[in-house]
Amino acid sequence: MPRVSTDQLAARRQEILDGARTCFARHGYEGATVRRLEQSTGLSRGAIFHYFRDKDALFLALAEQDAERMADVVAADGLVQVMRNLLHDPVDERSWLGTRLEVSRRLRTEPEFRERWSAHSAALTRATRARLERLARAGSVRDDVPVPVLAQYLELVMEGLVSHLAMGLSADDLEPVLDLVEAAVRRPRPA
Repeated sequence: MPRVSTDQLAARRQEILDGARTCFARHGYEGATVRRLEQSTGLSRGAIFHYFRDKDALFLALAEQDAERMADVVAADGLVQVMRNLLHDPVDERSWLGTRLEVSRRLRTEPEFRERWSAHSAALTRATRARLERLARAGSVRDDVPVPVLAQYLELVMEGLVSHLAMGLSADDLEPVLDLVEAAVRRPRPA
């Protein structure tokens, strides 16, 4: 029997995550039954759960992957860019929004999930603060508000945006709002 390479294992794991993202985006966590996960990934339950202990572990791995991608965007371009991505990406299986909505719902209703998720949400907060601290040292963000307050402000705005999009409200006119959010954090330019 031929050995499967590490790259092949990683590719199969990613294939499962991609299919699961589609399933969770379409049906939510509760509606993502094993049968639907099989259909979405094109794999058997045995193949899926060879890589992930159970549906909860699969969802958490997907949410972790999204949190890491968001942290990378934050480090490079800031949390407002994550918000712009949420605003402009179609709400589909590639979007962070579906996963983010399920994370928010589970945080509210499942204490065990909240406990497991706390380390991952802290990574996004750390990335946001680190970027703001770099910008503060460069003189690019306002200096009359502490960095932790600026970070919390941006996180609250993001949660509001997620709620707005979750309710299906129009996102057509939100780009100027994000411009305002970004301007509120930046140091004003001398007149």
